[in-house]
Formats: sequence, C-alpha cells, structure tokens
Amino acid sequence: MSAQRFNRLRFEKSPYLLQHAQNPVDWYPWCDEAFERAKKEDKPIFLSIGYSTCHWCHVMEKESFEDEEVAKILNENFVCVKVDREERPDLDALYMEACVAINGSGGWPLTIIMTPDKKPFFAATYIPKKSRFGMKGLLELLPEIAKLWKERRNEVLSVAEQVTRLLQSKPASAKKEPELSILYSAYNALYVEFDEGYAGFGVSPKFPIPHRLGFLLRYWKRRKERAALYMVEKTLQAMRQGGIYDQIGFGFHRYSTDRQWLVPHFEKMIYDQALLVYTYCEAYQATKNPLYAKTALETVEFVLREMRSKEGAFYTALDADSEGVEGKYYVWTLSEIEEVLPKDLAQLACSFFSVTKQGNFVLENEKSANVLSLSELGVLEHPLFEEIRKKLFEARQKRVRPSLDDKILTDMNGLVIAALSKASYTLDEPKLSDFAEECARFILEKMTTQEGGLYHRFKEEAGINALLDDYAFLCFGLLELYEATFKEAYLQTALDLVKFALNHFWDAQEGGFYTTADFEKEVLVRKKQVYDGAIPSGNSVMLLNLLRLSRLTASTELEEKAYELTKWGCGVISTHPEEATFFLQALDFALGPTKEVVVVGKKDNNTNTTLRRIAQLFSPRKTLLLKPIGEEESIERLAPFTKGMKMINDKPTIYVCTNFACDTPTTELESVLKVLEG
Repeated sequence: MSAQRFNRLRFEKSPYLLQHAQNPVDWYPWCDEAFERAKKEDKPIFLSIGYSTCHWCHVMEKESFEDEEVAKILNENFVCVKVDREERPDLDALYMEACVAINGSGGWPLTIIMTPDKKPFFAATYIPKKSRFGMKGLLELLPEIAKLWKERRNEVLSVAEQVTRLLQSKPASAKKEPELSILYSAYNALYVEFDEGYAGFGVSPKFPIPHRLGFLLRYWKRRKERAALYMVEKTLQAMRQGGIYDQIGFGFHRYSTDRQWLVPHFEKMIYDQALLVYTYCEAYQATKNPLYAKTALETVEFVLREMRSKEGAFYTALDADSEGVEGKYYVWTLSEIEEVLPKDLAQLACSFFSVTKQGNFVLENEKSANVLSLSELGVLEHPLFEEIRKKLFEARQKRVRPSLDDKILTDMNGLVIAALSKASYTLDEPKLSDFAEECARFILEKMTTQEGGLYHRFKEEAGINALLDDYAFLCFGLLELYEATFKEAYLQTALDLVKFALNHFWDAQEGGFYTTADFEKEVLVRKKQVYDGAIPSGNSVMLLNLLRLSRLTASTELEEKAYELTKWGCGVISTHPEEATFFLQALDFALGPTKEVVVVGKKDNNTNTTLRRIAQLFSPRKTLLLKPIGEEESIERLAPFTKGMKMINDKPTIYVCTNFACDTPTTELESVLKVLEG
C-alpha cells in the first residue's frame, strides 16, 4: 500500500474513518456526493459501519479493505461509504435494524449494500476475504451482487422496498397506562435470568448492563425485596473481582467473554465507566459498603488519567488491541511478574491475582498469559496489595499502549458529567464536581449551535447535528451537576435543552421522541427507541429528565409530556419490560410517591452540610432544590412554588413535599433524613 495514496476519508475527523484513509478502496464519508455519484453511475452503495476500537473491524480492514484485489471489485461495481457508528448512531441503529430484519442478528463491522436512494437489500457483519467454513467471502460475494444488480434489478429493488417498508412500519398504537405491574413483570424476568453461580444475567458473553442494577436497587427500595439487592451486590462484587475490571490500572473492559467475568473483550468505553461509576455510587448510598465507593473512585481515577482531554472533556474509547494483538497491553505471564517484583512480592502477586504458569488466556502468538482477577475481594485489604499493584502498573506503563479514540461526543460527556457529579456529592469528593463543571463548560461553549441546539461530535472542531441522546444525556448530567453544586445556571440550561428537544424531536401524534430532529433531511426513516442497549435509550433518559424537572419547577406542561411519553413507552415495552430498565427507573419515579425537598438557607457550611446529607441518601424518587438567601428571585423564576418558603431562626430550613403537598417546614435535619429514607 502506497504511503502517498489517500482516499476522501483523509479530510474527516473521526479516528475510525482516518484509519481507512489510505485504503485502496475509494471510500466516501456519508455525504450527498456519494449518493449522487451512485445515481449518476447506476451503482449500488457498499456501506461499512464500525468504530475505532472494534476488533473485527480491524480484522476486516487488514484482510480486505487494504487488499488491492478486493478494492478493485468494490471500486468498479459500487460506491463505497464508510461510517463511524459513534459519530452517526442514528444511521447505525437504522441499518442495524435492517441487518437484524434480514439475517436475524447483527454486529460490527456492519456491512450493508443498498440502492442509491439508501434502501438496503443485503446485510451482513464481518465478511472474510475468501470463502471459508460455509461463509462466503467478499471475492465471491461482491461479483455475485454486482451481477444481480445488473441482470435481476427488479428482484433486488423488490427486496429493498420490502426491507424499507419494514423499517418504516410503526407498531400499532397500543398506549398503556403506567402501572406497578410493569415493574413486577420486569423484576420477575430478571430474577429468572440472574446467574446464581457467577452473578450478572445470562451465560456468556456477559455485559455489565448497569441500568438493570439501577432498576433493581429501586425495586428493592420500593418493595423491600431483599433478593433484588442481593442480585445487585453479587453482580457488582463479581465484576470488581473479575478480569472485566482492570485490576492494575482500574476501569472496566467492555464485556466478559465467559460466564465468570474472567476474560474480557479488552476495549474500554467511556460510557461503561460513567454508567458503572454512577451505579457503584448508588449501591454505596444504599448499603454504605466501602468496596463500592473504592471501585467508583478508582474508575474515576482511570477516566481522569487516560480519557480526559486537556480542555476538560472526555474521549470516547481505548482500543482492545495493542501491537495488533487483543489484550496484549493488559495480560501478564508468570515470568513477566517475576521480572518486575522481588521473589516474595511475586509470590504474593500470583496469590492475589490468581496467576499461574499455564495462564487463562492465549495471545495470538499462542503464548499463554494471565488476565488478572482477584483470588478473593479480601486481598484488597492486604498491607502489601497497593505496593504490588503500583509496581505492576509502573511496569505496564512502559508497554505499547492501546490506541485512543480521541473524539469527544456530547452524549457520552453528559454521562461522565452525571457520574462525576454523583461521585462528588455521594462520596464527599468536591474536587470531582470541578471536573464535571469543566466538562460541562467545554460542551456548552464549544458544542452548541446558534439556534440553541447541540452538536454531536468535537474533533478539532464541532460537527454533526446532535441526536436525541445528546440532549437527553447532557440534560441528565446537568441535573446531577446542579445537585452537586446548586448553581441555578445548570438547572436553567437543562430546561432549555429539554424545550429544544420537545420542539424538534417530539412525536406530536403518538408521544415520545424521535432519534433525529425534524430539520434532518438525509435519514431514510425517523425512528423512535425506548428499549435500552449498552447505554439507556434517549427516551428513557428524557422521561426521567422530564419528571425531575417537572418536580423541581412544578411545571404541569413538562409533567403532561412525561405522562404522554410514559403511556407510549409502556405500550411498547409491555411484553419485555426487562429490556428497558432505565425507562423503568423513570417509571418508578413517575409512580411515586415522590419527595420534593427544598432547602432555604444561606450559602454557608451549615446549608452545605444539610444539602450534602440529603443528597447522599439513596432516595431515588426525591428532588432537591436550594433556595439561597439573598438570591431568591432567580430560583423563584425557575420554581415559582418556592415563593412563600422562608428560612426559620436563621437556620437552614427544609421543606419536604410529597407530590407537591408540603409538610410543615423544619430545621431538624435528622428527622427529615428519617422521612426520606422511608
């Protein structure tokens, strides 16, 4: 491959697209020019969707997209378009749905072949260069599809129309009133799916799915169901003990390839870190188990060390591979540990981390190595544990590091703001809210449009119009940041973002939010999503935002929108509510009873202590508002229901309202804490 040859991707910002900029394939980014050329030359579109830390995306590139023979067939018969799924999750979701409709399953890299007007007729995931084990290779497959396009066009177009109609179809409207029975059904399904032997849900591969744990914590709180809390704690402890957690450098890998949480897929995603920090903080609130606080703070340490930009925002992911080998940066041979540590410490390390000569992981060169996991959680308390860990960490720092996907995404940064804020007030770490504020400042200064909207991606400059997740997750982060700092500007900005989303994403006919805005013209179908995946759906998070803001500001308009969204969502998820557990967290809030807490006081240590003690409770159906003495007018504009609330006896005064019916104000913090704990 010539070092001088570039295709059109060289001008892109995405690390994933730039990885393909020297392919002999004549790649286009997703743009009008590509589709206009396809129409003019009467060629189908070869669409390839992946992301920079995707192992099999790397494999397909090296095997096929860097290959002159494959490139020649692609360039002669197709117009080739490359998409970063993290830059365009809307396109990824749409064409992944097409892949699942055609094949029954999906994954990345995602390969779609479609008409010049974006209608898919063929879908696959990874395709080898040459046929093997019954899987047809690109060298055989591409000429066949090109021949079909030329000689049996009507059949191809018929398939494209059928798939498109399926994508465009909407399920029959079956709105459902929100009921507690939906929570019960989801709990029962998760109870059945729970892995009693190794924790988590299902067998393998096993994903963290933190929103499931958050739902179970709320179910435990509502129903006093001890089994719900047991499932949460067993899972959090198993993950912390296992190889899915980076025992040396902290943070969580993407998922476990086995049932035991032992051997992970090694990429590290920023959204996993954020969601898991948030969940470990909630578990700490609920149980006061110091292991959960320790895990949250260690994960924050990793994020601040390795995923934070100099401007204060956060990058997207770390690759699973280094030097072309998955896991090489993270795993250890027995001899490597013995080289780093003196004999007595090496023996202890092998005991702590279950290291053996035969290992539990095979590198691509057939070399046996060890994914480090804790032999038991108790070793964390050993007086020499930290010394050993730090020595291994310092040695590992000298290795060739996995590549970093250094684009900044608004939605993912919203989750990080939420996690840092939650950790700040839950774990008494005020510095963490400073990091959250720096991140929020960057997003709000660099990634907003003149019309009051957002951009989705920043890499040297802001670009790509934001999607629903960007508005939902950033609003979620700002609400948590308000609770960490009680600066009204964050509350106001959260309100502004929700109103923008209502104006441009809301489905006025059925309720709920579309993924894409009404001013986007290039998407084949506007979709609405309520089921959760690796991250919660935008509708799930936006529902909780609407409910929290309606309680913080006493806005009946926002509450009505939340009710419409709830009815639509309950209708969609009624058969499989366990697949929408962040939505169920919001539903738990909606079904109440809620507690609206207002603290009236001076901005001093007494008031700060009162706010912090209340915020640290695990009381997930509460909202907390500060009415600061001397600055009453600004908060009264945002929350007019606070106008009559006064400070008593020059002490922080607490108003506790249940669904807006307020008790007598009090200065007795301990009595309020008992009420809020339920």
